[in-house]
Amino acid sequence: MLAPYPRALTPPPEPEAASIPVGKLASGEHVYSGSFAQQFEAALGDIDVDTCEAEGENAFFVADLAQIYRQHMWWLQELPRIVPFYAVKCNPEPAVIRLLAALGTGFDCASNGEIQQVLGLGISPSRIIYANPCKAASFVRRALKQGIDLTTFDNLDELDKIKRFHPDCKLVVRILTDDSKSVCQLGIKFGAPLCDVPALLARARALELDVVGVSFHVGSGCYDPAAYRDALMRARAAFDMGEAAGYNFDLLDIGGGFENGNFGAIAQVVRDSLDEYFPDVDFAPGGRRVQRHRDGLRIIAEPGRFYVHNAFSLATNIIARRQGHVTDGNGPQAMYYQNDGAYGAFNCLIFDHQVVRPKVLTLDQQFVYRPDAPGAGEPDGEEMHSCSVWGPTCDSMDCILRETTLPRALDVGDWLVYENMGAYTLCAASSFNGLRPPRVRYTLGSDIDGAQAVYAVLSSAGHLCN
Repeated sequence: MLAPYPRALTPPPEPEAASIPVGKLASGEHVYSGSFAQQFEAALGDIDVDTCEAEGENAFFVADLAQIYRQHMWWLQELPRIVPFYAVKCNPEPAVIRLLAALGTGFDCASNGEIQQVLGLGISPSRIIYANPCKAASFVRRALKQGIDLTTFDNLDELDKIKRFHPDCKLVVRILTDDSKSVCQLGIKFGAPLCDVPALLARARALELDVVGVSFHVGSGCYDPAAYRDALMRARAAFDMGEAAGYNFDLLDIGGGFENGNFGAIAQVVRDSLDEYFPDVDFAPGGRRVQRHRDGLRIIAEPGRFYVHNAFSLATNIIARRQGHVTDGNGPQAMYYQNDGAYGAFNCLIFDHQVVRPKVLTLDQQFVYRPDAPGAGEPDGEEMHSCSVWGPTCDSMDCILRETTLPRALDVGDWLVYENMGAYTLCAASSFNGLRPPRVRYTLGSDIDGAQAVYAVLSSAGHLCN
């Protein structure tokens, strides 16, 4: 069980004062209060596209830290036995990591750089799993020096590497699962088939390495909860192989893949499958299968997008427009160019297979955003037209939407917003063509209870000051 949440240390901030910071993070960023709409309106009030300095009208994110807090509370409600180790690669924003650290999560790091970032925020190495089965030798040596002593493997050569450079490291064998029901499939690159596990464990025993458990990953963005049942069945088989090899596993890592839209259904499958394949008689404290860990079987997971997907929204500025563009007589009537694209936050279109939908922030420089609007969020009565949306670089591949519908009145200088942009966006944004990735404006949200809770958690941990 994670540590309880502290009560608020001060009266909660007023959400109406969206342009007034309620605190500052240790890294220097201001934190505000108020909704996404309030933050966008306040931020745009400080930007004059006709007079600002170069890059003054750059695209920017608004991040609601209270939404991350709510996701964490949801996780504790649905999967109280499973400690989340946040997948840093999904969104490595320092404020996200600071908040999750204060909430008591662990961290799934895939590289030396991610490890150094987490450690640099004062987080203990004991809260890190180096969850990359194929690591550079220099990274393994650095992990030893930094006290990182839990990592995954799925091949014989990795065992030889660990023996040479970090022989006391605790190892977790990553097995192959069926990831065909996920948006991003990882099994083509990682995971040992069950038929290979006995040989891997035999080699680990010969090298006198300590294998402590099993991990798997059903793929990023899993849309079939049943995939977890199949994976847990395979994991139990791997546990049995470990016992046959003379090991007493006490760690199960069920990986990531958790989607916000079907999380409740996934959690139900996971709970039921754990009862079926890892019953208390074997794996609870005192169970016959877990003898060396007083708390019984330790279960962790590696959620990423679950925490941040809907906590970030992105505002982009229309920097150019071409009118009258028709591709086939029925295609887009205009081309809009915005100041962030596929080489920036919208790399998610390529690498994460996301589908984005723009809403209108401003028309004729007037704020018109309607977060609850089902379509583009246009004011009533606005004439719409077919158009395409493009990024700012000189690459013709930099296309956001080849065809969509937006108000005909949308003009150069106006703003669009893209919701649910927290996962696998900022993490892979580049400076191609010399363009700066979007900055982030943080808020505690408009819900007073959530804002108060986050304010208290961050303040108590020393991550937020006045």
